[in-house]
Amino acid sequence: MATVGGLRAAARSDTTLETVREVGALTLRADVTDASDVEVALDEVAEAYGPVGLVVNAAAAYGGDRSGPFGGGPLAGAGPEAFDAWAVAPARSAFGFLSGAGRFLLAQAAPATLVQVTGGSARRTMPGRGLWAAGSFGVRALTNAAALELRGEGIHVALLIVDAGIEPLSGEARPGVSREALADPRRLAEAVLFLAEQGARAATHELQITPLAETWVP
Repeated sequence: MATVGGLRAAARSDTTLETVREVGALTLRADVTDASDVEVALDEVAEAYGPVGLVVNAAAAYGGDRSGPFGGGPLAGAGPEAFDAWAVAPARSAFGFLSGAGRFLLAQAAPATLVQVTGGSARRTMPGRGLWAAGSFGVRALTNAAALELRGEGIHVALLIVDAGIEPLSGEARPGVSREALADPRRLAEAVLFLAEQGARAATHELQITPLAETWVP
């Protein structure tokens, strides 16, 4: 989770926090699956730096150990633990973010933007990955609902769908994937700023980023 006006980022793992420090951001420890934790973190940011204008959640929160097939596997063979890990956990993460950040911004009573990031499974499913898609569809539904609920208060809520893997900031290759098929993280940052800079008369609620190279196999 990140807030902008000078970059601040929140995460719950030491590894993620250290990575964020390396790119020059100030860090907070927070759990995006806990709405109260999100709200407290944003209160700390506002107390230290003033009003918050942009909050972004790009955390991919899945549950369990996901020791079975990637994406949950075929529905006929999947158990409830796979459903909880792949379908419930991502939606719960988005709920925590949107609920906590929404409460904070309503109390702040100033124009702001919330951006929830998800993957291409929010727009399609694949055999053996139905549970994964269910989680992404849940994220999409919650974000769309938040957009409708908060727009009357001057709060713009948008879903950023990254329909590809993301190239590491280091520029290193990902095994088995061409660089052209990966989303450039710098362009993703520009997309977030585009969403944040839109006015009330032209607000995008969903923005999809898809590289021109093929990114998935049906």
